Amino acid sequence: MRLRLFCPGNFNWGDTARALLLLCAMTAIASSAQTLTTLHSFDSTDGSFPYGGVVQALDGNLYGTTYSGGSSGNGTIFKVTPGGTFTSLLSFDSTNGAIPVDTTGLVQGSNGNLYGTAAYGGANARGTVFKFTTKGKLTTLYNFCKQTSCKDGSQPYDGLLLATNGDFYGTTLEGGANAHGSIFSITSGGTIKTLYSFCPGTACTDGASPYAGLIEASNGDFYGTTQAGGANNNDDCAVEGCGTVFKVTASGALTTLYSFCALSGCADGQTPNAGLIQGSDGNFYGTTELGGTASNGDGTVFKITPSGELTTLWAFCVQSGCGDGIGPDAGLIQATDGNFYGTTNAGGSRGAGTVFKITSSGTLTTVYNFCIQTACADGEGPYAGVFQGTNGDFYGTTGGGGTNGYGVVYSLSTGLGPFVETKPTSGKVAKAVQILGTDLTGATSVTFNGTAATFTVVSATEITTKVPTGATTGPVQVVTPGGTLTSNVAFTVVK
Repeated sequence: MRLRLFCPGNFNWGDTARALLLLCAMTAIASSAQTLTTLHSFDSTDGSFPYGGVVQALDGNLYGTTYSGGSSGNGTIFKVTPGGTFTSLLSFDSTNGAIPVDTTGLVQGSNGNLYGTAAYGGANARGTVFKFTTKGKLTTLYNFCKQTSCKDGSQPYDGLLLATNGDFYGTTLEGGANAHGSIFSITSGGTIKTLYSFCPGTACTDGASPYAGLIEASNGDFYGTTQAGGANNNDDCAVEGCGTVFKVTASGALTTLYSFCALSGCADGQTPNAGLIQGSDGNFYGTTELGGTASNGDGTVFKITPSGELTTLWAFCVQSGCGDGIGPDAGLIQATDGNFYGTTNAGGSRGAGTVFKITSSGTLTTVYNFCIQTACADGEGPYAGVFQGTNGDFYGTTGGGGTNGYGVVYSLSTGLGPFVETKPTSGKVAKAVQILGTDLTGATSVTFNGTAATFTVVSATEITTKVPTGATTGPVQVVTPGGTLTSNVAFTVVK
C-alpha cells in the first residue's frame, strides 16, 4: 500500500492484492528525448513543495502556489516568467489561509485577478477562498466552517472553476451537512452557496470526500469525482468506498455516474484524486491513483461517457520496474496535438515520476522521466499535472527535487507550436472575449470561425475583442506578423 501524502485523517484504504489481468489492446511506447528546463528551484524561503500546478495569466507569466515554506511556513504564491525570472509574491500567514494544495492551479477572472483556495487557515482554521491581484494583494473572500458544524464545508483541497455564468465553483474535502464534503458556488464578491453535501445516508453511495474540483461540460452541467464513497464498499476500500464520478447541475441535483471498484480487484481503478477533462470527442477523461490490472494496483487512466460507461485506457506499472509510472495524482489535459498529457508522482526509469502522453484509444508514451539529472536537479515527484502554454510548451511543478530539494517549476518542450486561448471559450454575440497568446503585437486579423471581429491589441500576450454578429461555433484565429495562430479549442457561440 502506497502512503498518500495528503491522506485525510480517518481513511484506511485496504491492502488486498489486486488481480492480475492482461491488457491485450494497450501498448506502451518509449519516447524520444524531450527538452526539460528547470525554471526555478525552491529553497524554502521562497516556498517549498509546490504540489499545485501553474497557470498562464493574460500578462503571459505563470502563477502558482507552494504547499509550505515562505516567511511563515504556510505556503506562498509565486510568479515566474516563461524565461525563468522568479518572484515570490505572497507568504500565507495562517490568518489569510494556509497550505494551498490546489493541484489544478489558480484561475484568472475576467477582471484580471487570480482566484484560489487554501486548504487550512483563515478565521476558522478550515480553509479559505481568496482573490489575488497580479501585483501581490490578497483578499479573503470566504472563511470555511463559518456555519455550525461546518455545514458550509471544510478544507477545500483543490482550486476553483470559473463557470460561464461568472460564478466560481468548487468542492470541500470535509464538512457539509453530513461531514463528508460539499460542492459550493461563490461569487466574485464572496457570497457562497452550498449546492450539495455528500453522504446523506450511512453507506455514502453518492460518494464522499471530493479531493478534486469541478469542470463545466458543454451541456452546462458540472462533473467531478470523489476519492471515497460509492456503491462498492468492499475489502479493497475498507468501508469508505472506492470513489465515484458524478454530475451535478447548477441547482445542486447530483447524479452518480460511476462507482469505482466495480470489477474484481478494482481492475477499473480506485481512488480518483484528480478531476476530469472533457475531450474534443465529448467524453470525459481522468485518472485514479490506485487500482487497475497491475498486481500492485498503481493507478489508471480512464474514459467515461456522459451516460456513465467507463473504459480503462491504461493501468500503470504494467512495464518492468514500473517504467510507465506509478500513481497519477493529477488530472489530464488535452493538448493541441489532440493527445492527453499527465503525470505520475512515482515510477518511471528513475522511480521519481513521469510525464506521459496517451491517446484516446489507450496508447501510452512516456514523455519524460524525472530525476535523470544529477541529484534530481530536474525535480522529482510531480503531484500536479502539466499545463500547455500558448507558446506550445508544457509547464508544471514537482513536489520535491531541484537543487535545494524543495521542488521545481519546469518547462518541457515537445515540438508543439504556438496557439491562442480564448477567455471564455463560449458566449453570445457581442460577448467580450480576451485572447491570450504569444507575440501578438502587430496582429492584423481576428476571426471567429471565419467571421471577422474588431479587436484591440492590449499587449504582446493579450487581445480584447467581442463575438461578432454572424459568428458560428468553431476556431478563433489571429493573424500576426509571425503567422496565423489558431485557438486550442473551438469557441462555442451561444444562441
